[in-house]
Amino acid sequence: MPLVSVIMGIYNCADTLEEAVDCIINQSFKDWELIMCDDCSSDNTYEVALKIAENDSRIKILKNEKNLTLAPTLNKCASVAKGKYLARMDGDDICALDRFQKEIDVLECHPEYAVVSCQMNLFDDNGVYRVISHPDMPTSADLIKRSQFCHAGCMMRKDVFDSIFGYNESADYKRVEDYDLWARVYKAGYVGFNIQEPLYSMRDDRSAVSRRTFENRKNEIRVKMNIIKWFKLPICSYIHVLIPLTKVLIPGFVYKILHKIK
Repeated sequence: MPLVSVIMGIYNCADTLEEAVDCIINQSFKDWELIMCDDCSSDNTYEVALKIAENDSRIKILKNEKNLTLAPTLNKCASVAKGKYLARMDGDDICALDRFQKEIDVLECHPEYAVVSCQMNLFDDNGVYRVISHPDMPTSADLIKRSQFCHAGCMMRKDVFDSIFGYNESADYKRVEDYDLWARVYKAGYVGFNIQEPLYSMRDDRSAVSRRTFENRKNEIRVKMNIIKWFKLPICSYIHVLIPLTKVLIPGFVYKILHKIK
């Protein structure tokens, strides 16, 4: 029974998957299993994953019969996971080789934390251009501002994940499934912690920016409205509901420039 189950939804990442998995294989912490689920890729991602798994019995490969999107795919991975902790990783990203050990140390020493994450580098073909960070101990009031944990770099207690029924698979929470998850974690009475080191690096190129659609912004607003209601936040909190709307009105090329400047 591994201590950590890494869950990874993979989709059209054949060119980067091997590098991402290498970051897991070469972790200083070795007691893990990796569960990858291909979400009907149109390239040879599934074949690349199968070839990688041939060399390591800790790696399991699943495949969706049709494209389900991220939340259902990750829930499918979690449903067969055996670890005490669930760690996230994406097929086009990389992470520090001591990431798992540092996140495990936090969870093992602090039973009050349900989730732990870290600072995250954003990079493209030109290198790292931004570091995303959050408070070390976010409060429920912090949640209204934005998601308070970097999703792809997180590790979470599986029993807590199961107790709140995992990711919400409704289309109303597409692209904000992690934000909704953290809100429900806090609603259930748990808290989390952020390691103040960039242990994870996310590939965030032009295509990633283009996925931030009007529908996704509406879903973000839905989560924010839930947070205001669940935690009985003051009326001034509604200003944060307007922010996703203003982002919709910004032309794509301008948003990309601002995204990098920030």
